Amino acid sequence: MPEICPKCGLPKELCTCEVLAKEREKIKVFTVQRRYGKIATVVQGISEDVDVKAILKELKTRLACGGTLRDHTIELQGNHKERIKAILVKLGFPEEQIEIS
Repeated sequence: MPEICPKCGLPKELCTCEVLAKEREKIKVFTVQRRYGKIATVVQGISEDVDVKAILKELKTRLACGGTLRDHTIELQGNHKERIKAILVKLGFPEEQIEIS
């Protein structure tokens, strides 16, 4: 018996909850300065319907950096504003919804 999505009640193969969540969110990417002058890149606005841990793991792998998840916000070590938009688009987020500042 196939697994059922708890949100929409459809089988996991037919579930579109994650796709719809990616289309309606506004993602903000910016940098902040941490202790000792270190720069961190912050990604905010990813909805809770999407698997944020998987996105964090993919970003850390592709950018070759460390990072963490705090209050549904991704924090990556270093300044990665230039490269992060292309990676998020490859992960299925619409380019128009990603704002880099």
